[in-house]
Amino acid sequence: MTTLKTIKMLEFQWLMQDPFLFCAHHEDKYPEGTDNQGPAMPLSRRNLGQDFDLSNDWKMYHGHEVPGFPEHPHRGFETVTVVLEGIVDHFDSRGAAGRYGNGDVQWMTAGSGMQHAEMFPLIHKDKPNPLHLFQIWLNLPKKNKFVKPHYKMLWNEQIPIVTSLDDNNKTSSIRLIAGQYEGVKAPKPAPDSWAADPENHLEIWLVTMEAGASLDLSETLEAVNRSIYFYEGSQLTINTEVLDGNHQAFMSSQPLHIVNGKDKAQFLYLQARPIQEPVVQYGPFVMNTREEIKQAYADYQETHFGGWPWDRSDPTHHRSKGRFAIYDDGRKEFPVEDKEVE
Repeated sequence: MTTLKTIKMLEFQWLMQDPFLFCAHHEDKYPEGTDNQGPAMPLSRRNLGQDFDLSNDWKMYHGHEVPGFPEHPHRGFETVTVVLEGIVDHFDSRGAAGRYGNGDVQWMTAGSGMQHAEMFPLIHKDKPNPLHLFQIWLNLPKKNKFVKPHYKMLWNEQIPIVTSLDDNNKTSSIRLIAGQYEGVKAPKPAPDSWAADPENHLEIWLVTMEAGASLDLSETLEAVNRSIYFYEGSQLTINTEVLDGNHQAFMSSQPLHIVNGKDKAQFLYLQARPIQEPVVQYGPFVMNTREEIKQAYADYQETHFGGWPWDRSDPTHHRSKGRFAIYDDGRKEFPVEDKEVE
């Protein structure tokens, strides 16, 4: 039986399987920051507002002063933003805000509609500000397309890491953003997510393997989609088939015996039972029909999904702020060791 059903080189946007819609991999070597938390380098040659040139070490994306994604709407799906390194500032149309990074994950259910801004402030003026993150778009079933918008933080300190030791005393670590491994469970996802029902077998893992290490994954239900995104390392052997670094693969449901090559390996592992409903995506909206997409645009033009309560489309927090979240009900949340927001 073939283990790897589809193999493709990794690009900026990765090929997904239902219920996952999209994954962008941002890895930027940002320089020192200015007083306004933008890059302390000239921007004159940049296509500001549409700076996605992959030949550059860093991008401004849609930002004009601070890198990132200023105010924009979503409806009908979820974003799971996994920050390995660097800082992200969150603001949304429901009045919620926060700062997270360096291992944190934000789980945001757009549901019936919301606007948010995701900015990448360069908080350090005396040293570089590297950024490394994944943003995964996860679909919602039709019954949940119009749930109340919601966001929650999975702080780095709350996300379990399971260490697996093979017969040669080589280690692999599995960071559980969603799902479970060997009886250890990830933090709960957003309440209306496809991930909230364990019968959907949804897993989001970040896996690191020592050179020469091996790792075994159990068989899944045949209906479950499994994908691997091998973004760092030289070579993995999965059962009897080889996956080169900087490649992705869709995998069968059979048990997997993964053997790493001569270099440390890192990969993103996604799996879930598919929703199996029509998907019509146009820009920032994901619905089931073209008519629903047209209605989403009409609703946004009329209501702006609650408006925008902030004084600019690309707001940031002061560079001195630690990590925090302020939710739309006024509740404040902080990682244990970070200072309180003013």
